[in-house]
Amino acid sequence: MDFRKIASRFLLGEDKSPSMASYIQTISEILESITPRSKTDSLRIETAKASLKEVRRRTRRLQERVTLLEEQVQILEESK
Repeated sequence: MDFRKIASRFLLGEDKSPSMASYIQTISEILESITPRSKTDSLRIETAKASLKEVRRRTRRLQERVTLLEEQVQILEESK
């Protein structure tokens, strides 16, 4: 596995896969459309929604970190 190639494709925006936000949104919509048939199902759906909320929060933090690191790389490249 060539990590340099993967990293350069990511930094150049050549990665064509959907964003994490779109995956999270899709899962959220699916969870909202499910009709629970029992109390257990309701609890499972609520747990999944809470977990998804945490995933959304952590994804946002990671994206902020990636943006900061990209800015730092750009500054380092400009200073060469």
